[in-house]
Amino acid sequence: NVNIFGKRGFVPLENSETDYEGIPETLETLNKLREEGKVQAFGVSNETPWGVMRYLSLSEKNRWGKVASIQNPYSLLNRTFESGLAEITYRESVGLLAYSPLAFGMLTGKYLDGLKPARARLTLFSRFQRYQTKNAIKATRDYVKLAWEHALEPEQMALAFVRTRPFMASVLLGATSVKQLDTNLASVELGLSAEVLEGIEEIHGRFPNPCP
Repeated sequence: NVNIFGKRGFVPLENSETDYEGIPETLETLNKLREEGKVQAFGVSNETPWGVMRYLSLSEKNRWGKVASIQNPYSLLNRTFESGLAEITYRESVGLLAYSPLAFGMLTGKYLDGLKPARARLTLFSRFQRYQTKNAIKATRDYVKLAWEHALEPEQMALAFVRTRPFMASVLLGATSVKQLDTNLASVELGLSAEVLEGIEEIHGRFPNPCP
């Protein structure tokens, strides 16, 4: 006897919003641009593990140039990239260009206790509530505390963690002042101790990905 749970022979709905039929055409066009010297390399953004593998398999099959990078969010508050995409991109040499490494500035701690700094992103764009959930605030508070306990600036600790991941190609930064830029760039020379890394993992264990 064979127990079968659910329906066999799954067929996606015809009105599915997910359309992967355009991938071959997109990839062919990008390769033509590369062959013409109009671009040196190309990448994808906000892509899924299946999508990345689809691009890679088509490149290999047609002997086209492959995807060089992937631009997805990655921060202490959103490490979902590690589930599936990290292994694929690391083994296939598709570097991550991480955006929102400070989670819209949350990881600086400047929004804690209900603060709304003038010109700050979440002050101007309050609709981005994904960064202001209860667990996001709790996790941020603990990350900020951990940084201060080790004489680190919270944003520098957050950026240093992102920068040193083995699948990372580069980190996309944003700043509204020279002071912010200088503080962020200083994280390039910052190394995190084993104690700090252990503290980060402990917090992540209690508040895993509160801002996916």
